[in-house]
Amino acid sequence: MRMRMGLARCRAQLLSSTTQHFASSLLTRRMEAVGLTAVNAAGVIARQSSLIPMVLESTGRGERAFDIFSRLLQERIICLNGAINDEVSAVVVAQLLFLESQSVDKPVYLYINSPGGQVTSGLAIYDTMQFIKPPVATMCVGQACSMGSLLLAAGASGMRRALPNSRIMIHQPSGGFSGQASDIEIHAREILALRERLVQLYSHHCAKPPEEIATAHERDHFMTPSEACSFGLIDAVAGPRGS
Repeated sequence: MRMRMGLARCRAQLLSSTTQHFASSLLTRRMEAVGLTAVNAAGVIARQSSLIPMVLESTGRGERAFDIFSRLLQERIICLNGAINDEVSAVVVAQLLFLESQSVDKPVYLYINSPGGQVTSGLAIYDTMQFIKPPVATMCVGQACSMGSLLLAAGASGMRRALPNSRIMIHQPSGGFSGQASDIEIHAREILALRERLVQLYSHHCAKPPEEIATAHERDHFMTPSEACSFGLIDAVAGPRGS
């Protein structure tokens, strides 16, 4: 009798473990389907503790569930949150190209809340914004610093805005390298060339002479939305909808 009870308990534990493993695998596949295990639809590295809201949409074919960022993508909205790196850049570039394939006339809305990040990753997003045909409207929510401020300024003319309590910051690129003296010299030339290229891009989008940009670019330069508007980084400070 005791042996039978022990076997029954083992079977129950095994069944429970198998069920939990299956549910975990199913959840993992679902998360991979919406891109949450590595990078979510907004280009943000997902953490296990993060809660991504799901929304239900009723259609003639029944109900479908979307994570909130995928649902916003249907409305041509891209959320760029957090540090800019190669993974985030790849997701944002893919979204821009996808939305261009859907319509070349309707604008794309890029919401930016970023402290900046890798220059090359940011320039990949920047070049794609300039490459696609639909106009890209940019909006700063929270902060747009470093490379984030360049992407904010790179929006279509008249469509670059910031919310009233957001912060914008520009500065020159920074980096570090170790190795042979000749390699250090090569990398020093490269970062100086990147600095000059960024000055030219800011000069183009802000309609200011490169010398003025270089001076403002020398150290961390924080701005309010009103100051950023005067500087030429944005076109307007966003107010409540309908105002």
